Amino acid sequence: MDEGREGDPLKFLTWFKTKWKNEPLFSTAIALIIMIILQTFVLGFDYDSFGSWFESWTNNWINILRNNAGIGIIALGMTFVIMTGGIDLAVGSTLVATGAFTMILLDTGTKGILGMLGMTGIPAFILTIIIVLILGYLLGALIGVTITKGNVPPFIVTLGAMLIFRSVTQHFMQGYNPKVPMEFLEIASFRFGNYMIMPIIYWAVIAYILYYVSKRTTFGRQIIAVGSNERAAKLSGVNVNKVKLRVYALMGLLVSIAAIIQVSRVGSMDFSNAGRGMEMDAIAAAVVGGTSMAGGRGFILGTVYGMLIIAVMNNLLNLFGVPPFLREAFKGLIVIGAVLLQRKEKTS
Repeated sequence: MDEGREGDPLKFLTWFKTKWKNEPLFSTAIALIIMIILQTFVLGFDYDSFGSWFESWTNNWINILRNNAGIGIIALGMTFVIMTGGIDLAVGSTLVATGAFTMILLDTGTKGILGMLGMTGIPAFILTIIIVLILGYLLGALIGVTITKGNVPPFIVTLGAMLIFRSVTQHFMQGYNPKVPMEFLEIASFRFGNYMIMPIIYWAVIAYILYYVSKRTTFGRQIIAVGSNERAAKLSGVNVNKVKLRVYALMGLLVSIAAIIQVSRVGSMDFSNAGRGMEMDAIAAAVVGGTSMAGGRGFILGTVYGMLIIAVMNNLLNLFGVPPFLREAFKGLIVIGAVLLQRKEKTS
């Protein structure tokens, strides 16, 4: 009996170590739970009642999720890109370009494109969303075509696109301050009771769709095949270039969704700084969630976990009063640690 009791903890530790080492989703979920517990204690329990504490805790989480929904959506697309063995450094600049075009279309001033055509209200909003989604898709497809047809490494193409998209947007938007209709802000600010959770709902719905795509569709299996072994994928009949093009086009589409959410949340955009560093946040979320930088492996749910870990970490660093510049250092350490763990898994 005593030997059995002594063996149980050892069995649990062995099981836990095996799960931690071999299942990225498990290790990421444990890390997220630890972060949530730590944040809960940092927020404290000095409240008049449990209801007051719970309301404060809920509001804090809604703010975290709402503020990170846009980058969370982009991180989902980045997961697919990295799974193919690629990278997209242009997501922040694509967001600025599509966000600026959203505002140009909707501008209530004399320069608003749809306003000059006599379109306002819901019809103008619907048309704007459709046009911006198409623009984002085309910008992503342009990157994909350059990579596949030009046979240029994704790092180089997306680095160039990052510079081009932002500089062109800044050139045309200098001295121009478009005004977005207040009604358009309801897309992100519509209230359910006391809570503005529409961005969170968009993020959750897109995450579910992409999870289904990654697990249940031929396209999802092709993404994994291309990232695992491109030559073998070609020999098995997979159109590798088509898969890559579709992945980058999807990335552009998701960025345009994030841009629409951001414009509808804030009503404006800083064309010089908006989206800067967003590519690093998206890559970090995917890698922390178990996506392999070498391609061939990725988890949509893991990316959601990874994004939440980074979001909670940023919130904790803010609560601790850590200077903004040092917060990026913590993020960098997390990414390096996650990649080192992946390399350790391969060599073990």
